[in-house]
Amino acid sequence: QVQLVESGGGLVQAGGSLTLSCRNSGRAFDRPVVAWFRRALGKERAFVARIALINDRTSYADSVMGRFTISRNNTKNTVYLQMNNLNPDDTAVYYCAQGAWSAQPATFNSWGQGTQVTISS
Repeated sequence: QVQLVESGGGLVQAGGSLTLSCRNSGRAFDRPVVAWFRRALGKERAFVARIALINDRTSYADSVMGRFTISRNNTKNTVYLQMNNLNPDDTAVYYCAQGAWSAQPATFNSWGQGTQVTISS
């Protein structure tokens, strides 16, 4: 059952920025960690970033370190992914998910349907 809803994807030029949002159908997240993953065409789903809701601890994939920032707004029950200095390698469908403190998709049991991010060169 799909609970999470992503938004904010789109088409931008290389060097541009986008902010993705993830909501849990209008209610509070009910797992300790929210993460972003992405799947590029022909590739496996890959970890991007995660945030622990109990203490705001964050973790990033090496490929996005220093360019992407994950954050949350408790009032809005929303987790964000601010993406700066985008390049064509960032083109993918981006998914948010709830789960454990892990980079493995199998440890996340609640997923959104994804939002497409396309970066033109």
